[in-house]
Amino acid sequence: MDSGFQWVPFYEALADKLLDFRDKPGELFNVIKKLSLEQSLMEYLHFEREDWRGPRQYRIDPFSVMGVMNRRITDANRTLLAKVLGDEFGVKIPAPTQFAGIPVLDNRRSFFVGDDEMWNLFAHALKSADTNTFSNEFKEAFEKAVAVRMNGVAKITIGLFWIRPRVFMPLDGNSCKYIAKHYEISVPKDRCSGDEYVRILDSLKNELTKESPRPSFPEISHRAWTGIGPKPPRPPILKNSITAKNIILYGPPGTGKTYSAIQYAVAIVEEKTISEVKPEDYGEVFGRYLKYKDDGLIAFTTFHQSFSYEEFIEGIRPVVSPEEKADANKEIEYEIHDGIFKAFCDNAGNPVGEKADAHLGIGKNPTVWKVSLEGTGENSTREECMENNHIRIGWDEYGENISDATDFGEHGGSNVLNAFYNRMQIGDIVLSCYSSKTIDAIGVITGEPEWHDEYQQYKRVRNVNWLVKGINEDIVDLNGGRAMTLPTVYKLSVSFSDVLQMLRKLKPALFTEEVKVPNRVFIIDEINRGNISKIFGELITLIESSKRIGASEQLRARLPYSGQNFGVPDNVYIIGTMNTADRSIALIDSALRRRFSFVEMQPDSTILEGVQVENVDIAKMLDTINKRITVLLDREHTIGHSYLLPLRKSSTIETLAEIFENSIVPLLQEYFYDDYEKIQLVLGDNKKTDDSTRFIVKKSVTVDLFGSAEIDFPEYYEVNREAFKMIEAYRQM
Repeated sequence: MDSGFQWVPFYEALADKLLDFRDKPGELFNVIKKLSLEQSLMEYLHFEREDWRGPRQYRIDPFSVMGVMNRRITDANRTLLAKVLGDEFGVKIPAPTQFAGIPVLDNRRSFFVGDDEMWNLFAHALKSADTNTFSNEFKEAFEKAVAVRMNGVAKITIGLFWIRPRVFMPLDGNSCKYIAKHYEISVPKDRCSGDEYVRILDSLKNELTKESPRPSFPEISHRAWTGIGPKPPRPPILKNSITAKNIILYGPPGTGKTYSAIQYAVAIVEEKTISEVKPEDYGEVFGRYLKYKDDGLIAFTTFHQSFSYEEFIEGIRPVVSPEEKADANKEIEYEIHDGIFKAFCDNAGNPVGEKADAHLGIGKNPTVWKVSLEGTGENSTREECMENNHIRIGWDEYGENISDATDFGEHGGSNVLNAFYNRMQIGDIVLSCYSSKTIDAIGVITGEPEWHDEYQQYKRVRNVNWLVKGINEDIVDLNGGRAMTLPTVYKLSVSFSDVLQMLRKLKPALFTEEVKVPNRVFIIDEINRGNISKIFGELITLIESSKRIGASEQLRARLPYSGQNFGVPDNVYIIGTMNTADRSIALIDSALRRRFSFVEMQPDSTILEGVQVENVDIAKMLDTINKRITVLLDREHTIGHSYLLPLRKSSTIETLAEIFENSIVPLLQEYFYDDYEKIQLVLGDNKKTDDSTRFIVKKSVTVDLFGSAEIDFPEYYEVNREAFKMIEAYRQM
């Protein structure tokens, strides 16, 4: 079973434990009643209201017990309830933390009706699943359970899916549409006999055998709720395909590490192999790179000694007020801001392309805002805003026009109004606050601020496209474990990726088109020059392939400033470049070494083949120099081919002289710490008989330089600038 459906064995084991209560439902009732008194998340069972429970007063069916952890609550609360039930009934399998593909019931209708009918169906369903034979008793029990008022086909098949997800397929609305569309299997909308349900299961199983690898029912349910189509056949693995999530391109200066990083980034975004992209015209590749960078699919930064966690992940910064409004006696205010990598990851789940979310009006890098519509709970302003697709806030006392001259001293609200007028942008996400913990709607800002004098109050308006309304979603976990506070408008710690996941769960119809969530690439130039432990912090573990969101061992970390439960998406690739002349690969941070694949970039003289300056073979000359450096120093300090690339366009002695005088000789001086004897050996000056063709010339002090001073002056070296312009100096190299 795919690790993404880790809940399956736990659910099956819990169902087996509940079967033990088949002939003692009253005992099961007492167990669940005890748990509900201990766990506030189970208060909805209302065991204290005997009049409300009616004839079901002392009985509870197993499907309703399974429903305790399959309501519209957060995954964290579902895990908590699963652990409570698992511990109580002796389930040895750990409680699941992921619930992908599980249809849930409305919180107000999470009971099943008809205890006898449900117990009968439960027992025959488990027996049919274990024997792999759908008995007539099962079909009859299925029809009786469906016929009970307030149950229905969708609800009953969802319950069957909970207890044996590998055998029974739920026929909720999303699954029915998906099965009909992708597998052309007729699914009844309202009524369904036992024979019809078994026929649907058999037909679907036959269709799934045509896919490779064959998907399970949980995977089909997950696809139905996320809008993902059948997986295409797995393509063959090509040579040089990029599979590593984290790559470092390392080598001496001038070997084209940044150049190659751009090619790698384009290959990853386009899901090509690097061997497919490298032969392409670099100008065209670079043009595509710039477009992807503009679209937010690629980001680029450079590490340096002062680069910090606050710049990379998140930190706090002062809120700067205009000079004319600054108050010397006012305390400095701070706000939490996202670093470049966190912001990049938060938007990594955003689909792109013509069939993606463009029709939803969501911006490229949307901010997620909280807005209070008059107050919490039901009110006339909230109702009007939902009906007319906008949000409204107050501070009507200031009138229509808000400016830098407005005095906020009497009524306050400067931060809220600044957010509403200036910081909130078209394309941003807005969550409507229903209570301190829950939201009742998710929308996209579609209009600029307006003043509507026709309203008696709350006259400041911005148009919104409400994507979902009438919901009841707890966002405390997504908001860094914090409840929403009083300010009418402010930025939440909820990431855009988390909002997209909510939308996919709450309203899959928004994503009916085949959307593409592309690969994204974060390039870090000079990655070895930063303090890795200081910059990455706790994220050094989260970037591992197996720890990514959606991977087998996915992890999230609670960030220190925002409190957000943050993880690195699986579609984010990291490419670093490292100059080995600055720092040996042997000395690089060991935590970084374990988590990155290293691709060596060595000088490639073949790129210079055919380039000659007055019959001097430039490729051969570069190979000779680098062999000497390798012997005298090491291979990490060779000279890259890119220094000599200008000769491909201008094969003149002037261009060659400029390269040697301004680039290569200064680099050798740095490599050998001004040990000119070794520099002479690298440049072949020791084989030359005439000082005029030597690049480095040995000199001795003349008597007249210091007069009659009796000192044994050592010999010294000078760079012979004239030799750079002589082709013989290169021929004799």
